[in-house]
Amino acid sequence: MAVSARRGRPLTPGEIHTTALRLIDAAGVEKLSMRKLAAELDVNPMSLYHHVQDRTDLLRGVCALVAAEVRLPPDDGTPWQDQLRALAHAYRSIARSHPSLWSHMDTHPDVVDQSGALWVVYNRILVAAGVPADRLAHTRKALFTFVSGFLTAESGGLLSKLDGVDDADATFAVAVDLIIAGLESGVSRER
Repeated sequence: MAVSARRGRPLTPGEIHTTALRLIDAAGVEKLSMRKLAAELDVNPMSLYHHVQDRTDLLRGVCALVAAEVRLPPDDGTPWQDQLRALAHAYRSIARSHPSLWSHMDTHPDVVDQSGALWVVYNRILVAAGVPADRLAHTRKALFTFVSGFLTAESGGLLSKLDGVDDADATFAVAVDLIIAGLESGVSRER
């Protein structure tokens, strides 16, 4: 690993992704540029390309960094309903902690590693719920879309404008309960 003459120490992918996330949280994904990131890291912009292929690859790394921080429910025998609740809250934590990154992920699925731990846990929970293999992909997409729609409405302030009630936490709990009830009903009809 080359040492930057300006910095005096090697540049690492972890440092690049952490710094990019900090810049994204401060100004948004659309304001992030390789030049701004390089200036923040005190390196030549071309030095970044030793670690990331392009901006999309950089954002994939940032998404992976955030995903690694999410507390996923363990496979410990807890009922699948409770695990699904925990997973929904964990996913929501990304949207709340990093709203600009989440919004970008929601509209640019190419930056999300769908083979990562979050997706593995999601599949495990749906299988534990009794979702048949031939309906797993459709169920996964439907539930993901439902939760993403809720988070989009929440982040855009729509929830606080509806009915004059500003309690997104309680509304999210109701939404997750509806998802679970619907999943239970759908699985029992399949049997």
